[in-house]
Amino acid sequence: MTKILRLVQIMQNHDNMGQMLEAYDVPAILVTADYEILASNTKYRESFGEIDWQTKPRCYAVSHGYNRPCDQAGEDCPLLAAKESKHKETVLHIHQTPNGREHVDVEMIPIFDEQDQLSFFVELLKPVPLASGSLGTQKMLGSSQAFERMLRSVTQVANSNASVLLLGESGTGKELVSQTIHMASKRSDQALVTLECSGLSETLIESELFGHKKGAFTGANSDKPGLVEKAHGGTLFLDEIGDVSLATQVKLLRLIESKTFRRVGGTEVRTADFRLICATHRDLANLIEQGLFRLDLYYRINVFPILIPSLDDRLSDIPQLVEHFLRLEDESLHITQSAIDVLQHHRYRGNIRELRNIIDRAVVLCETNIIDETVITECIDLDRSLHHAPSLTSKHALSLRDIEAEYLNDLMKQCRGDKQKVANIAKVSLRTLYRKLDRYAISEADT
Repeated sequence: MTKILRLVQIMQNHDNMGQMLEAYDVPAILVTADYEILASNTKYRESFGEIDWQTKPRCYAVSHGYNRPCDQAGEDCPLLAAKESKHKETVLHIHQTPNGREHVDVEMIPIFDEQDQLSFFVELLKPVPLASGSLGTQKMLGSSQAFERMLRSVTQVANSNASVLLLGESGTGKELVSQTIHMASKRSDQALVTLECSGLSETLIESELFGHKKGAFTGANSDKPGLVEKAHGGTLFLDEIGDVSLATQVKLLRLIESKTFRRVGGTEVRTADFRLICATHRDLANLIEQGLFRLDLYYRINVFPILIPSLDDRLSDIPQLVEHFLRLEDESLHITQSAIDVLQHHRYRGNIRELRNIIDRAVVLCETNIIDETVITECIDLDRSLHHAPSLTSKHALSLRDIEAEYLNDLMKQCRGDKQKVANIAKVSLRTLYRKLDRYAISEADT
């Protein structure tokens, strides 16, 4: 550290000071104890842009657009934390970048002089792949506490080789999280190989994982390497591992413990070096109690568990997610605040996947480039109608419009034409109900 301090003292300009930061393979800046940025390296400029040195830039202004330090703006400040602890500190922040606001893992390293006085900080900034705090090119969006808590766990484990277990409901984005972990790891230049275990037979899972020899079974016309071999040096992601049979669990346990396996129908023992990430929406503890999941395998895959929050736990992220989905469809589309309010009061059984479905449906139904409360309510009502619909058979298949018309007609009969009562039961506004009754030509006379 003394050598670095002396270099700082003899440097005459920002370019020269920046040279000592080039040794870091991530974006880096040199910061004083009073938050002034003195220098940056090439990777920082490539990721975050040039700094205007004439303004005596402060890190909180450049990174966040604040006019005061992060701790005074309601956020954790890694510089303040490093001042107090006199040790390296890390914090997950949302930074301003050329691509918008993005999640960045910030590492603050204090530098002391020969009298052990704290003089400077080296700040290392590691953007989190696929994650953003606002609209951008990334696939994971959010700034809610639940989302940031999950993302913090991702950044903590990504650079290790620890096995990760992703726990969360269907539709929460577990596969995206696995991609983020892989892309932020030391194995990012190698393959991420995914196997969706749900719905696959025991034989097919083993063939997919371990590969097979020619003639191992009917249709095995040639030798085939498995996904484990393809994941060598990279990451193996097993989605819905809770659906794997006990027999396959035994072979998985052997693979994880020894990194060895045999192709189906083969005798040669092969090895593979991979990082394991598993995911499930099922309660593994309950499966263990039922004797359907091995306890020893559970502890092997559950080295570092990460809970993926449901959409109901991160409702404040809905506006950002909706804008992102709309941008993917058509940048001219807009949604009203009243429509957002409806979405934030809805409860999501299908999580982000359900929200995306509602927005895709709204794009189809809206007649202008404005999606309002009426359109969103109608999109949600279509699912509610299905829940009340009669069982469908091949002989009696109804369209969504037929189902909704039949449902509303039945309600009108039950309520003897009381439209307000019908609207309350259907959970739609009276205005929406009138529009639907008119669409389906349902009148009080019919009831």
